[in-house]
Amino acid sequence: MKRRKFIGNTALGTAAMVGFPTIVPASVLGKDAPSNKINIGQIGCGRIAKDHDMPEIMRFNSARLIAVSDLDSNRMNDARIRVNDFYKKQTGNEKYVAAKMYDDYREMLLNKDIDAVVISTPDHWHSQPAMEAALAGKDIYVQKPTSLTVREGQQLRAVVQKTGAILQVGTQQREMPQFRVAAELVRNGRIGKIHTVKIGLPGDPAGPDAPAMPVPSNLNYDMWLGSTPEVPYTEIGVHPQQGYSRPGWLRQRKYGAGMITGWGQHHYDSAAWGMNTELSGPSSVEALAEFPKSGLWNVHGDFFVKHEYDKEGITVYTSGGYDNGIKYIGEDGWIFVSRGAYTASSSDPVAQEKSSKALNASNPDILNSVIGENETHLYKIDNQHGNWLECIKTRKAPISPIEKGHKACTICLISDIAMQFDRKLEWDNEKEVFINDREANALLHRDQRKPYGTDYVKV
Repeated sequence: MKRRKFIGNTALGTAAMVGFPTIVPASVLGKDAPSNKINIGQIGCGRIAKDHDMPEIMRFNSARLIAVSDLDSNRMNDARIRVNDFYKKQTGNEKYVAAKMYDDYREMLLNKDIDAVVISTPDHWHSQPAMEAALAGKDIYVQKPTSLTVREGQQLRAVVQKTGAILQVGTQQREMPQFRVAAELVRNGRIGKIHTVKIGLPGDPAGPDAPAMPVPSNLNYDMWLGSTPEVPYTEIGVHPQQGYSRPGWLRQRKYGAGMITGWGQHHYDSAAWGMNTELSGPSSVEALAEFPKSGLWNVHGDFFVKHEYDKEGITVYTSGGYDNGIKYIGEDGWIFVSRGAYTASSSDPVAQEKSSKALNASNPDILNSVIGENETHLYKIDNQHGNWLECIKTRKAPISPIEKGHKACTICLISDIAMQFDRKLEWDNEKEVFINDREANALLHRDQRKPYGTDYVKV
């Protein structure tokens, strides 16, 4: 029996033991017993892991973070110290040593004591370790965007469905009650039939030129590049060697697509929740965007994207010119929803005054409307990581499974592709290809540098 399946059945085993003599202390026979805990390995120990993923996992007594992995040995050691200090304080045991370090996550996946992994790597290193973790029998929490390309997302989806792994995508806006409330109000017709959605999403600035630098001895740069083409190292193209401020890889097309995927997957996922299109998508996309003409950073700046949903009769516009958030517009009014004052990281790049109103409507009475017993009630959680941990035990689908995560990410990726063309692109949601457009379809995948990449994962 796999350990994670054993975890789900532990309560039955404990009940069978009641009444029999034992030398095991009673303190270990509760819900926090060691055998009940889900052992977690952390892959990637940078900014989002430090500020968000690791603290969120460690707050739950049902889980225990026992391993960390990073290609930067300094960051990996920092993560080990943070984990050990946390559990020393929690247990009161100064000699407590919790976290084992792995400079190659693939060795971590061989550890049968590890039940699940959290993947907080750069975008180009999301799909491959997630696929390999699923094939190794681990459950997965993976940061968004789900994939670097549409084909990578398809490959990951196929592996997760084949293995039955519990995969949660880190679209934590689903834990914020205002996004669920807004989606429920829209789904239950409180603003009438919706016809337009406006999504506010910023772009990224251009950056300086950056000369090649010696690779730091603490960084495995070849593996960090992974499936992307080999290029000279420069610090602002990777991450800071001192501190955990916003890394430069976020602004390079080799490793991602910029804000259209960085925050776009959050907002497109939330918008689909209200539009009831989580497992489908647009029928067309067209876009305009400005790209830097010089400097190292080359993802999009100011932009405008239009998606048409012919079946639903909805048009979605996305631009940095709108307030950061989602505005549903219907025949009888509108609802606007945003994160409010929430940030996942101290270096989130959006000015708080542009997203200070978490929930608003054309008429305040809309927000006071009660969703009836027989109306649509959406999946409700308190915490994205906690929901994942619970689903590991129950084997039920989490709130952000691979199928929905892949569809939301696909909208981001085809938007980025549309920015490269001065024409409207027709999209086939079932086949996940552009219709009669070989040039655009060529961008649904990228060449991968051996031995790295999803194409080389043995399925």
